Amino acid sequence: MPLLKNQIVPLTIDTLSSDGNGVGRFDGMAVFVPFTAIGDVLEVRIVKVCKSYAFGIIARIAAPGAGRIPADCAIFGKCGGCCFWHLSYTTELQAKQGFVENAMQRIGGLALPVQKILPSPQPERYRNKVQYPLFRADDGNVRTGFYASRSHRPVPCADCLLQPRLLNQIADTVCELLTQYGISVYDERTHRGLARHLYLRHAAATNRALVCLVCNGRRLPHAEEFCAALCAAHPEVESVVLNVNTQQTNVVTGTQCVPLFGPGVLRDTLRGVPVALDPLSFYQVNTEGADRLYGVAAALAAPGPSDTLLDLYCGAGAIGLSMAAQCKRLIGVEIVPEAAENARRAATEMGLSHAEFLCADAGAAAAKLAADGLLPDIVILDPPRKGCSTDTLNAVLRMAPRRIVMISCNPATAARDIKYLAAQGYAAEVIQPVDLFPRTKHVETVVLLSHKNPTT
Repeated sequence: MPLLKNQIVPLTIDTLSSDGNGVGRFDGMAVFVPFTAIGDVLEVRIVKVCKSYAFGIIARIAAPGAGRIPADCAIFGKCGGCCFWHLSYTTELQAKQGFVENAMQRIGGLALPVQKILPSPQPERYRNKVQYPLFRADDGNVRTGFYASRSHRPVPCADCLLQPRLLNQIADTVCELLTQYGISVYDERTHRGLARHLYLRHAAATNRALVCLVCNGRRLPHAEEFCAALCAAHPEVESVVLNVNTQQTNVVTGTQCVPLFGPGVLRDTLRGVPVALDPLSFYQVNTEGADRLYGVAAALAAPGPSDTLLDLYCGAGAIGLSMAAQCKRLIGVEIVPEAAENARRAATEMGLSHAEFLCADAGAAAAKLAADGLLPDIVILDPPRKGCSTDTLNAVLRMAPRRIVMISCNPATAARDIKYLAAQGYAAEVIQPVDLFPRTKHVETVVLLSHKNPTT
């Protein structure tokens, strides 16, 4: 009998998929169920049936799996963010280890054992960035929250357990001030209203914060009084910025930032590298976890005093700059102008005259550098979730570096890119997962590849 929508079936969860869903089988068909644990014995309501698999939701837990714990987040399962609050952190780490192993074997064709995953130094309160949609509640007050899964329906959130308490407290104050000053809230259906999103950043080194209001306009009414009241309530606020986004789009931020208070940036330190972050700068969301991640990358890169290091997709430059003292020359490439400029400022502040940063697409810059005859000894690749472009990989191959260190937040695209490089003479030697995103499905992986036939 084929499965039917709304049918309730018995199901035992056998594994977790890389999207965070539990997987069980009913009459040979895979059924994906969110918020489940391996070993759960369930009654599942089928909500969607496809040709060879189905999706369901928990109707009843008959017997919990060994890794299941009570979720202590009030909006878990509603906000569309975390997927693992119902698992012990040890169980979550085991699952993420499996995600990396599966991708490297199935997609990358690698038999190399994966190193034991390194946990986040903090499994809670670790995020240094949050983007809240703003909305007006039924009582007329402005509120923050998160969008429900696969929707733009806001779910109010008084205290997200992934953010430092300071950011949650600042969000409450911002909402009170927006309400007090009668500042309108954006309605995406009509494209009217001013305040769209609240974007906050936190500096772990100093406990300071940046507050950014994303607005459907270029001016904030009562800006001076707003900033004065906000900073009086929270002296930790270092900068207040208005980001202009007047487009009818799902993209949170626009390209123009207007400082309302302070320098318009947030200063932090990561592995000894000073960073000045504006709302458009890329920065790992888990500062202590990033310190651990970049430490692994530095150990695997092992630059020497005669080496040239090329850091592609470098963001604000923290990875390369943290290794700059050990190498002869550092070249970073970043497509976001503000991030590239931040990297240049950090290099100057650190007194690194042998470091330079190019603002360009990684693939285009790598191709030009290869054509100009650059032969870096070590290449760092830290691409977005979609992985490296073929142009980027081909340019790196033309440079023939001794070592490539890849840092990836997506094991599937990392495995794909590693397989491509392996076909051209590079062998994966170390695969090290690092958890930067507790309670979510995401995991970082650092991979060392070395040329099988080095010329030096």
